[in-house]
Amino acid sequence: MEGLEVTVLIGLTILVGTLLAPRVRLALPLVLVILGLLLGFVPQLREIQLPPETVLLLFLPVMLFWESLTTSLRSIRRDFRYILPMSTLLVVASAFAVAGIGLLFGMPWETALILGAAVAPPDATAVAALGRLLPTRMFMKLKAESLTNDGTALVLYAIAISLAIGGNVTPLSVTMSVLISYVGGIAAGVVIAALAYLLLRRTSSTIVINVTLLLIPFSSFLLAEVAHASGVLAVVVAGLIVAYVSPRVTTASSRRQVAAAWPFGVFLLNGALFVLIGLEVQFVAHEISAAAIGRLVLITLAVWLTLLIVRYLFQVMNALFQGRNPARPSRGARARSMAVSTVAGMRGAVSLAIALSVPVSSAAEGEIAGRDEIVFVTAGVILLSLLVQGPLLPAIVRWARFPVDHAEDEEYELAERTISGAALAALDDLAVEHGVGQEIRDRVRAEGYQMLEFSNARALAREQAIVDAEAQALDVMLDEPDPLGSGSSMREAGADDGADAVQTAVQMPEPTLVEDQDGTDGEIRTLQMLATSVDVDVMQRSPLLRHEEHTRLKLALLDRKREVLLGLRRDRTVDDLVFRRISARLDLEQVRLQGIEDYD
Repeated sequence: MEGLEVTVLIGLTILVGTLLAPRVRLALPLVLVILGLLLGFVPQLREIQLPPETVLLLFLPVMLFWESLTTSLRSIRRDFRYILPMSTLLVVASAFAVAGIGLLFGMPWETALILGAAVAPPDATAVAALGRLLPTRMFMKLKAESLTNDGTALVLYAIAISLAIGGNVTPLSVTMSVLISYVGGIAAGVVIAALAYLLLRRTSSTIVINVTLLLIPFSSFLLAEVAHASGVLAVVVAGLIVAYVSPRVTTASSRRQVAAAWPFGVFLLNGALFVLIGLEVQFVAHEISAAAIGRLVLITLAVWLTLLIVRYLFQVMNALFQGRNPARPSRGARARSMAVSTVAGMRGAVSLAIALSVPVSSAAEGEIAGRDEIVFVTAGVILLSLLVQGPLLPAIVRWARFPVDHAEDEEYELAERTISGAALAALDDLAVEHGVGQEIRDRVRAEGYQMLEFSNARALAREQAIVDAEAQALDVMLDEPDPLGSGSSMREAGADDGADAVQTAVQMPEPTLVEDQDGTDGEIRTLQMLATSVDVDVMQRSPLLRHEEHTRLKLALLDRKREVLLGLRRDRTVDDLVFRRISARLDLEQVRLQGIEDYD
């Protein structure tokens, strides 16, 4: 099929999957994989191949960069002792365990090790797509693990390929490969991020900023590949650095454009990958002889179960080295948490890309036999993880009975009240600095107090909702109503009063009947142009001047809020996720004040 036909077909499949997923109550990635499998029954569509270079060099840098931008640095620092062994030692342990399973089923050692390297790392895109049901801290730990474990898997893959083609592999060469991969990858990411920082701090053009951000992942990956280092690690490091420094070197307009364009682009890339995974499974299944299918299905099931068992056991052993923590949960809670983490570790496009990168069998060139087996088993493991672990994850999360975590909401409310209070405290000084009159100063102060009252009211409402929920749960347990009530009647009365107040506040002005020049009744208008109003006092200061003063003062207060918010993040008082939520609101307010930038 032609490239345009394939593009339209994949786009239509994503559209159909997006429409179907809410109706069938399945996660979108699962629906897209199933649609890809169904499309694979058409022979012409089954020939659509997924080039591994496309995933590793085009899809992967963009998706990893975006996931890095939206990852919590505070979570990584806090759980680094957990993330590091999970993204390195667990990948090695999983790869060798899978290689052992391959040997039991008659695979050559080198082929089995390549298979182990392919299926060992959980995939960041699959985790991001299906792991949103997890508690925030667990989701961030799993996301950080999956962002960095691809580098370990690719090093193992390179070593296994060298063994398969008869290369000289020694302990020293393995050590050097690991060091070059990790140190070189980190260095490449730091260099590209530093160059991007130097460029971004010298420009305020939205187009220049966003083109620079788009080039960062590809440049990082390219520099690392040239140095024979880990391109995956380079992209992740560059993304984490850019996420930290971008509030100081980008504009509100550019950040709003990034927030709108990147999630949509990553959504399309993710959707295309899941559809292509389904097609690839069909292609590989039809390429394998019928006699070998049964054996390969058994290998696939054994490898999938082995990955789950190894992941759970490694977490048990890893917990022994995490040290004592007074706030550590009970043993049963830890076991349930490990079970959820095990089910959430799903494989995805990176595993398939590694499998497809295996050279085609050619004895004359000393290359590798068993490529079709590697691709089939890898595709089968991906399919099982998406179609079994994916639907099972919500039930496992409910079974784990995780306590509701209100930390993010509490930090959000704390940050909102802190920045609002700081802005009000600095209002008079900023007004003097920007030459703003008393009228505008009082108006902005009133708006600030309204915002602060709203933040306080929202915090109180959330706390009351928690109390009411606990009281309701206790009533259900006792099967008796609370004699003191849960405050619902008060809220209902308040809601009625609030509704009356809202109706009073939003009453529209009386319509004005405009008479045409010929004496006939014209249309009814409820609004009039200010310039035609007879109520304008021409002796007052110009409305344009008042508007300019109001805008200047509001922008100055936004800058003050950002400085305080940056301080809260720097002191680790608020998480990066909370920081981004509040920053997005401040950016929207600034764009509303300044207007939308022209991109001509």
